[in-house]
Order: sequence, then structure tokens, then C-alpha cells
Amino acid sequence: MTVFADNEIERGWRGWGRRGTAGASIPVSCGFENIWQRFGDVTALAGVDLTIDAGEVVCLLGQSGCGKSTLLRVAAGVERPSAGRVLLDGREVAGPERFVDPERRGVGLMFQDYALFPHLSVLENVCYGIRGLPAADTRASALRALDRVGLAAMADAYPHMLSGGEQQRVALARAVAPRPGVLLMDEPFSNLDRRLKDAVREETVAVIRETGATSVIVTHDPEDAMRIADRIVLMRHGQIVQSGPGEELYMRPASLFVARFFSDFNEISTTARGGFVDTPFGRIATPDIADGQRAVICIRPQAVVLRAAGFCLPGRVVSRRFLGEVDVLQVAVQGFDRPLTIRAPEHKPFAEGADVGVDIKREEVLVFLDSEP
Repeated sequence: MTVFADNEIERGWRGWGRRGTAGASIPVSCGFENIWQRFGDVTALAGVDLTIDAGEVVCLLGQSGCGKSTLLRVAAGVERPSAGRVLLDGREVAGPERFVDPERRGVGLMFQDYALFPHLSVLENVCYGIRGLPAADTRASALRALDRVGLAAMADAYPHMLSGGEQQRVALARAVAPRPGVLLMDEPFSNLDRRLKDAVREETVAVIRETGATSVIVTHDPEDAMRIADRIVLMRHGQIVQSGPGEELYMRPASLFVARFFSDFNEISTTARGGFVDTPFGRIATPDIADGQRAVICIRPQAVVLRAAGFCLPGRVVSRRFLGEVDVLQVAVQGFDRPLTIRAPEHKPFAEGADVGVDIKREEVLVFLDSEP
């Protein structure tokens, strides 16, 4: 990860152009029908079906190697699928009988490493993505895009003269300057320092919303996805495991894998009996798990409540770490083999070694069949 000086953090926040000036695109829908992608013996995509509405902002989320970047490259035309069809506005651009080259798809693509041409100036890099216009109009469109990202003054500079955050902004300008119907972005914030990333992400999302382009953004960071997307598509082993708004995936995950991807948990592994499991906090209903099956009870750190000693389950604070808005505590609790992790409001400090009472918010407890490795 690149680390930037404070003056770049300041520029990353204040150096962008006026909002509302990015220029509107005509968004188109994007569809994937039974997409397979194989590289020798490796299957990167395994029957992906996905429809993205015109103007929708979707994040493809998942761990490294799950197929999310491969799906993006298939959409762009950088890779031809082994099987299945890609549709843009209902028109087939990749399939058994047809393949449309990337430059003819009306798609803007922003690579993870930005892929700026080192021998071209900033302005020439942005002009490179604009086709079919007279030279003067191409230059004007490129300068408008650079002005929106706050880099019109750097038009004659070269990529090696720019910081990492500025290179990211040039790549964004190049992607949106042609006003594509679909904008594809592969891990656009992964190379940025965390403090700079927050500012750049906010302004990048503003640009995306201004253009109105259908946007597909690859990320491995659940927080990025929840901050950016209308809909999150979580992938695993080349397949979609759950798709929906961020709140839905966080609050109502379809599987233990999805739940773990979005949150850390205190987990209790036990056996269901008569529609319930017994825990140190009492009985918890498991209506969808048959008798004798193993269940995992998931309790988020913020769903654990600390009370005065003598109330609820007895516990003792093993460690405490101040994180600003919250304290992260490790608390040894009667009935558990290992300490529970708890996120407690900082205004209710509990010292290490203190005796406490421990309770849970039952409405925030999740229950899953124990089928995950």
C-alpha cells in the first residue's frame, strides 16, 4: 500500500472540481447469461447469471480468486467467455456466434493499476479513450473530465510526476470522458492510503452518480461496497452466493460464509434439539435446523451488552483497547471456553480485571447450519 504525505491527503479532499459538472451518460443495462470461464483446468466462473439495470451501481464483492475481476473483464471484452452470453442493453456482445471488440462496446474501463501510458501526457491519456470526435472536441471533452477531477492544471504533466491519488483521478477522468453507457472499475481504491481513500472514494462516487452510467465496481472490501453500491453481488468460487442491498446482506445473510464476510462474530457451535439450542445465554430457536444437526450461533461484538456485576452471566474483563468511538474488550464469560470479543461504547469504560455482567441482544443473534469449513 502506498503511503502519502498529509498535503496529499488535503489535496485528495479539496482538489476536486465542482460537483455536477461530470457530464451525463446514457446508461444501458448489462446482462450475464450462464457465463463460464475456464483457464485450462481452472474454472474462474461457473454459470454466472446476473442482470444489472440501466443506471444501477453494483459492486462485485469477494475474496481474491473468487472470479469478480474475471467477470468484469468478460463484460469489458478483454476476455472472451468460454460459454454463455454477455448482453448490453439487450444486445449480445459476447456469445457462441458473436464477439464485439472492447472499443466498440461503449464501455469505460478503469484498471486496478490505472494503466496510464507513461509516454503520454495527462491530457493525452484522457484523450486516448475518446473516439469519433474531431480533435478540438476530443481535447475539450478531456479537459472537462480533468477539470471535474481537479487536474486540469496538470494536463501537460506525465504520469510519473503524479502521486498515486492523482493517477487514480486521471484514470477516472479517462474512463468517464467518453461518457460510456457502462462504467467498469477494478479495485479502484485498493492502492490508496486509508485516509486518502475515504476522500477519493466519496468524490469518485459523486462523479459516478453525476454521469448516471451503469457502474460495476470490483472490490474485496465490504465497507467500500456498502458505501458505494445500490446492490452488492457477493461471489465465491466463481459463483454468486447472495445479491442485494448492503443492509440485506449484513442483516439477513443467506449463509454462514456471507455472515462472516461482513462481520466478525463470537461463535458457539452446538447441536439442535427440538427446534432449539442451549447456550450459556439460554435457549435460542433454530427452526430451520433438524434435530441432531450441528448449528453455529453467531453473536456480533456490538450485540453483547455489559452490565454491572451481579446481573446476567458473570464475566471478567481480560483486556481493553480504546478505538475512539468504542472500546474493544475481551471478556472471559462463565460457560465459554474462550473470551468473548465485545465492542462497547467508550463512554461506559470497563477497566481490565473488572467483574461485569454479560447479556446479549437476542434480536441480533444469527443461527446457521454448521456446513462451512
